[in-house]
Amino acid sequence: MKLPLEGQNILVTGCENGIGSSIVKKLSSEGAQVIIQFEKDKNSAESLLKEIDNKGWVIQADLSALDGPFILWEKALIAAGQIHSIVNNASIRTELPIDSPTESWQAIWRKEFQINFFAAADLCKEAIAHFKLAGKGRIINITSRAGQRGYVVEALPYGCSKAALINLTKSIARSFGNDGITTVAIAPGWVQSELDENSISSNAQQTALAEIPIGEMVKPEELAELVSFVLKPSQLSLNGSTIDINGGSYIR
Repeated sequence: MKLPLEGQNILVTGCENGIGSSIVKKLSSEGAQVIIQFEKDKNSAESLLKEIDNKGWVIQADLSALDGPFILWEKALIAAGQIHSIVNNASIRTELPIDSPTESWQAIWRKEFQINFFAAADLCKEAIAHFKLAGKGRIINITSRAGQRGYVVEALPYGCSKAALINLTKSIARSFGNDGITTVAIAPGWVQSELDENSISSNAQQTALAEIPIGEMVKPEELAELVSFVLKPSQLSLNGSTIDINGGSYIR
């Protein structure tokens, strides 16, 4: 029996966190060969590749560098030959008081937008050209509840960058759906990952959990299952959607 994603080469960014590694494992279990992007932790990336029986590739790229996304795309194409889908998952969030010195303020805003938004936009640019030649392709952008409802003052760049990513998703969906390219945003709330656990530790974990009606954060495996579902060939009509997965903490 053929697996849903068999024969698909899928690029996933940000594989050094719990969300990224869970996505890689799930996509592999559905038959995909996964291109695993990492920035610094080569050992973890190679261990992840072994976990999926070496059915994929490991590629180093620094998405905080202006040329990082383009270098990643070139390396990915050389490795895989063809890319069928991309999952823009790479993300950072930095605590930034509103009264921060101007130099620090601007530096953090620029870095977060580079990794959270511009890198994704650059990869989308490269992917669209590639997908148009193939006549089809899938893009998933991992955004955030913060990009929809606004965010705490200590992390303004994060929420704003995720809002921009949601708009990018909608714009690509409207512009390139006719080329067979579907684009979907997935907007989680708090996720049980290292990124969110580190953030919650400084913002009171109980307060964060209290606003979630089901009383628990999103599991990385739940998010990975959703990514896998969206990438199935049957799910064309999700194009342009922003799918919420937040335990009911934000209902539109």
